[in-house]
Amino acid sequence: MSNLDNVKQVIQTVAEYYDAQGIFRQHFGYGVRPALLVIDMAYGWTDPAYATGSSRLDEAVAGICRLLPVARTRSIPIVYTTSPYSPDSAEEPMHIRPGNTGPFRTWDENACRIDERVAPAPDDYVILKDNASGFFGTNLAAYLIERKVDTIIITGCSTSACVRATATDARAYRFRPIVPRQCVQDRSEAAHEWNLFDIDAKFGDVVEVDEVVAYLDNIEPEEQH
Repeated sequence: MSNLDNVKQVIQTVAEYYDAQGIFRQHFGYGVRPALLVIDMAYGWTDPAYATGSSRLDEAVAGICRLLPVARTRSIPIVYTTSPYSPDSAEEPMHIRPGNTGPFRTWDENACRIDERVAPAPDDYVILKDNASGFFGTNLAAYLIERKVDTIIITGCSTSACVRATATDARAYRFRPIVPRQCVQDRSEAAHEWNLFDIDAKFGDVVEVDEVVAYLDNIEPEEQH
């Protein structure tokens, strides 16, 4: 049995336990003023030349590309996050051990640039963050509250780290976190599946991207102003 099969078996067991206890696994639903959040879709995570970029994250890119034009048509706030680049920093993202990058490209300014496949538009907002959550040490909460956002559509990478941390903090701020499963990705498929389940059980709603597209299609542009 593969690691992924083991995880799916565990998920089923835990889901049955939660349901029997009558806890968790209750959806928060959608509000009326959404924002789209694109977490860390920079080359350091989407280019396999870097140790942290184990794949091109093609599935997440395709999912995000379905949401971006709809959000822009509806004048929905779009926020990107990435890491700040500092050549003098003593710590690289994801705790890469100094001098232990092997055959991989050294972390550089390009690693922090948003992948051109999901590039920000001039009116989109880009936040530089030093930690997993898009909220920790940033003005993201204030930016969203100022725009009366109640629903955050969380996309990007990785499911088990920055996406999960952002969803957890989003709920702590009492936003409604929505995670389209086709719009997030992880280095490990097993970690991806477990964290989607756990986010959905406790911190947000994990849904199909088609559902989110339909939701955004019903948002009137003037409602965002």
